[in-house]
Amino acid sequence: MPKPDLLKSMTGFASGKGELAPFSWSWELRSVNAKGLDLRLRVPDWLEGLEAALRAELSKSVARGNVTLSLRLSRSEETGGQLAVNENTLAAVLKAVAQVEASAQQQGLTLAPTRAADVLNVRGVLETSLGDEDNAPLIAALKSEFADLVAAFVQMRAQEGAALAQVLDGQLHQIETLTAQAAAQAETRKEAMAQTLKANLAKVMDNVDNADPDRVAQELALITVKADVTEEIDRLGAHVTAARKLIGQGGPIGRKLDFLMQEFNREANTLCSKAQNSGLTAIGLELKTVIDQMREQVQNVE
Repeated sequence: MPKPDLLKSMTGFASGKGELAPFSWSWELRSVNAKGLDLRLRVPDWLEGLEAALRAELSKSVARGNVTLSLRLSRSEETGGQLAVNENTLAAVLKAVAQVEASAQQQGLTLAPTRAADVLNVRGVLETSLGDEDNAPLIAALKSEFADLVAAFVQMRAQEGAALAQVLDGQLHQIETLTAQAAAQAETRKEAMAQTLKANLAKVMDNVDNADPDRVAQELALITVKADVTEEIDRLGAHVTAARKLIGQGGPIGRKLDFLMQEFNREANTLCSKAQNSGLTAIGLELKTVIDQMREQVQNVE
C-alpha cells in the first residue's frame, strides 16, 4: 500500500523566473483557504492552449483552496514586435465609456473628454503582435517550468500542513484530557445528585397526599437520564479517535474534519446543558473553547 499523502494546508506560495530568448517571465502562485477549489489564472491569451494546460496541472495537485496564478511575460526590445489593438477589448472599453458619459449627463455632471491615449492605456487594449511566429517552443518551456513551480508550491502547503498537524494533535490531547476530567467529575457528582434527589423526594412526599409512587419513580428516573452525561463523554472520546485517524491518513480531509468539529461542539454544548454542577460546567466551557480554537485551525486544512 502506498504511503498516504501528508496533511496539507490551503495556504501556500511559490514564485519563479525564467527566459527563452527573446522572452523572459516571472511566476507567482499563491493560495488561501476556500470551501472548494477556485483557480484564477492570469496568463497571456495569445499563448494558445497554455491556460488550459496550466489549469489541468494545478487541478491534479490541489484539491481545495482559492488559488491565484500570475504569469508576467516580456519580450526584449531588440527583437521588438508590432503593437496591435485588441478589437474586442477596445469595443468593450468604448461601450463602458459611453455608459459612464450617459449616466453623468443624466445626473447633470460634466466629465473631461476621453482621450485616445487614455483608452490605449487600459489593460488589454494594446498588445504586442508576434505575427506568424511559432510559439510552440515558448509554450513548451513554460509548461516544463510550471511543473517545478507547482512542486515547490505543493511542498510549501505540505510544510504548513505538518505544522497544522502538530497544532491539531495538541488540541486533541487537550480535548482528551478535559473529557477524562469531565468523566471523573460526573462520577463524583453522582452521590451529591442522589442525596439531592432523596431530599427533594422526601419534601414532595411529605407535602403531597395520595402521590402515586410509580409516577414519582418514573419522574425521578427521567430526571436522572436527562442529567446523565455518559453518552456525551463517550462520543467525545470517539470523536478524538476519529480525528486522529483522519489526520494520520492525510490527503484532502479538511471537509471531514470540519464536519467532525461540528459534532465535537454539539457534544460539548449538551454536556454543559446537563452539567448541573459548577465543576462539570467549567470543564464543559473549557472544552468549548478548545474545540472552537481547533475549528479555526481546521479551516486551513485542504
